[in-house]
Amino acid sequence: MTPGTPRIAAAAEIFQPRVLSMLFLGFSAGIPLLLIFSSLSLWLREAGLERSAVTMFSWAALGYGFKFVWAPLIDQLPLPLLTRRLGQRRSWLLVAQLAIAAAILAMSSTDPAGADYRLAWLAAAAVMLGFSAATQDIVIDAYRIESARPELQALMSATYVAGYRVGMVVSGAGSLYLADWFGSSSGSYDFGAWRDTYRLMACVMGVGIVTTLLVREPERPEGQVRLERSADYLRFVLVFLLGVSALVAVYVLSSGFAAWLKATSAAWIGNQALAGLLVEVPRLALALAAALASAQLLVRIGMVPGAMVERTYLRPVKDFFQRYGLSLALWLLLLIGFYRISDIVLGVVSNVFYQDMGYSKIEIANASKFFGLIMTILGGFVGGLMALRFGVIRILLVGAVLAAVTNLLFMLLAMIGYDLFWLYLVISIDNLSAGIASAAFVAFLSSLTNVSFTAMQYAIFSSLFALVPKGLGGYSGAMVDALGYPSFFLVTTLLGVPVLLLVIGVARRLEIKPGQ
Repeated sequence: MTPGTPRIAAAAEIFQPRVLSMLFLGFSAGIPLLLIFSSLSLWLREAGLERSAVTMFSWAALGYGFKFVWAPLIDQLPLPLLTRRLGQRRSWLLVAQLAIAAAILAMSSTDPAGADYRLAWLAAAAVMLGFSAATQDIVIDAYRIESARPELQALMSATYVAGYRVGMVVSGAGSLYLADWFGSSSGSYDFGAWRDTYRLMACVMGVGIVTTLLVREPERPEGQVRLERSADYLRFVLVFLLGVSALVAVYVLSSGFAAWLKATSAAWIGNQALAGLLVEVPRLALALAAALASAQLLVRIGMVPGAMVERTYLRPVKDFFQRYGLSLALWLLLLIGFYRISDIVLGVVSNVFYQDMGYSKIEIANASKFFGLIMTILGGFVGGLMALRFGVIRILLVGAVLAAVTNLLFMLLAMIGYDLFWLYLVISIDNLSAGIASAAFVAFLSSLTNVSFTAMQYAIFSSLFALVPKGLGGYSGAMVDALGYPSFFLVTTLLGVPVLLLVIGVARRLEIKPGQ
């Protein structure tokens, strides 16, 4: 929009189909996440599972932490029949949304209170849901960037976030309302209630599917890498499949030794949760190294062109390190990986905590899912205005302080026990703070991204900030069992201290520009 354009013209942009489409696509993207986290955790607790088993299901969302691995694949690989009819973005978006609906239906068909193999099936369906949802996010990000001019991107993003939050209300508060209305409660578990709830959530994905079929395919940016031969497509897929196979093989082959090492370490250090963390982190690093080595082997023997791998995977990474230098780049990556650790580790166990304090599903839904999300949206606007006025780095520091300190309020709530006033007060302050921190963090990530590599670099950043906290969050239930709620909340507060040091370190090393 040129200078002097009437403000009414800017308001009219909201009603453009491409902008409105982001509201519905955002809604579709907001549905899956809480069906893996909070709603699923309450379902599993009602079914009689222990806290340690419940919170480990949060690992099903680790697909969000590895989006960068298959983002280039989605960018390059056409889908038979669909791509010709719908285009590259819409075809992948449709497949991802159908896969999400199928995964939710698969979860709805399994009673976790039954035999162990049923729990394993539920876990597999939850992993499929996390992978499909992460794929949808990749495509929507690319679609948003390619379908509107730069000056419309802020409006597109704001509309997407609004739809995303509404989707989270539906899958969070909505699923709890439905399960309660269908007749399941903490004292009277009913699998049929949760089955019907998840089936309805699968049907809700129809909003995104219809939107995908109605929107127009965006023009792909000039100069974007395109594979021209079928053999290139197959080779590209081969890199991905072999890498994933190597990663899975390492996990399967090392499972027996890892279990023995965890038991031995737990007996030695006296803490099962810490022992599990100390074993699983190197195990994950070894699996990733095996995946990388297998891909490198394909390049060395000539089965995959090295230039193709370099263009799609290596060039965006090299660009980041060249722009910031090795030292500052490492500081930035550490900050991205740990910035939200206090919030996410606590968030995994929050619904279980509310339930253990005696709150009903309806009370949790009203306070945490509905009212809490309103406060998060308000915090986002406040954080955006503060970042505009005082600079992103300063508000990034404020957000880190608030994220850590507000966890102490949960210690107070644990000591007070059941009290609706304190529940609303704690959730209000915590979610308002989270909104401020999120607004500053997204602005910070955007400032680090090179527009020439937007999709890949943003996928790396968003994957990194989800990977470490969610991996640690899987042990939050075991940590509560070992420490109790008050001590656990104190630990999550202390986890925020290194984040403050990282923000200060980055601020000193980063050349601060106006608005930062």
